[in-house]
Amino acid sequence: MCARADGGALGRRHSESRPHDPPLLCIYRLLRTRRAVNVLAVTSHVVYGHVGGQAAILALQRAGHEVWHLPTVVFSNHPGHGGFAGEVTPPELVRRLLDGLADGGFLAQVDAVLSGYLGSAGCAQALAGAVEKLKEQRDVTYCCDPVLGDDGRHYVAAGIEEALRERLLPLADIVTPNRYELSRLSGMAAGGLAEALAAAERLRAAGAGSVVAKSAELTPTRLCNAVVGPAGRFAVEVERLDAVPYGTGDLLAALLLAARLAGLDDGAALAQASVQVAGVIAESLARGADELALVAAQDVLATPPIPPLAVRRLD
Repeated sequence: MCARADGGALGRRHSESRPHDPPLLCIYRLLRTRRAVNVLAVTSHVVYGHVGGQAAILALQRAGHEVWHLPTVVFSNHPGHGGFAGEVTPPELVRRLLDGLADGGFLAQVDAVLSGYLGSAGCAQALAGAVEKLKEQRDVTYCCDPVLGDDGRHYVAAGIEEALRERLLPLADIVTPNRYELSRLSGMAAGGLAEALAAAERLRAAGAGSVVAKSAELTPTRLCNAVVGPAGRFAVEVERLDAVPYGTGDLLAALLLAARLAGLDDGAALAQASVQVAGVIAESLARGADELALVAAQDVLATPPIPPLAVRRLD
C-alpha cells in the first residue's frame, strides 16, 4: 500500500506543509449524489482470495458502479501462497472479447477503465488499443495500476513494462505504482518521499495524469501515499504494518477510481481511499485472515470511516 520513511530535511518539509482537509459534509454530499457508471476492469481473477478483480469489483460495486470484468489471468489463488494453478488469458481471446463488446455496442457505454495485472504484452497492447478508441469517442476515466513487481521482484512477462511505459501510461488519468514500479517506469530512484515525487513528475511529463506513489518512505513507523497531479502534490500518512494481506494495491487503485468518479479532487480522493484501505486491513488482521476480509469490511467501502486521514499539500 505505501512505504517507510526518512526524517531530516525531508521530514521537516513534510511537516511544514499546510493541511488540506476538505469538509466532510462536502465529501459525503458528493458520495450521496454520485452517478453510477460502467467500469471495465481488465485485471486478474483468482478463485480463492481477494486480489486483482476480486479486490476491485466489490469496492467499485459498493461505490454504486457496474463492473464488467475481463480477466487477464485465471489463477486458483495468489502465487504468494506458495503455489497456484491456472493460466494467462490468451491475447487473441482478450482481443476477441474487446471486439465483441465493441461490436455489440457495449464498449461505447463504458465510462471508466481500471487495469491491473495484465498477464501478457499482447493483452497490454489490446487494452491500449481499446482505451485509445474509447478516449477518442467519449470522456472516459482510465485508472492504470501498473503491476510489475514489488520489493525488487519483477514478476510479469516480457513486453508488459514497455507497453505500460509507451502506450498505457500516456493514456492514464490516474496511475498507481508502488515504489518498485515507480522506479522501473521512471528510470529514477523512488525510495524516499522526495525521490518518489520527482519520479512521479517524470511520469506526468510522459503524459500520465495524476500519479499516486504507494511506496514513499517517511519514518520506520509511518507509511505514506502521495499523489502528484494537475492540482499539486499531496500526501497521506498511515501506520506502517510489517505484514498485510495481498491485494491492498489492487484495492487502493479501485477506491481511488471510485473517489475520482464521485467528484473528489486528488487530495480528498487520496485521503478517502487510504482510510478505507486502512479500515479493511484492520478488519483483516483482527480476523487473522491471510486475505483481505473484504466481505466482512464491506461497509467501509460504501461509507468511509470518520474522520478521514489528514492529507497535506506539499507545494
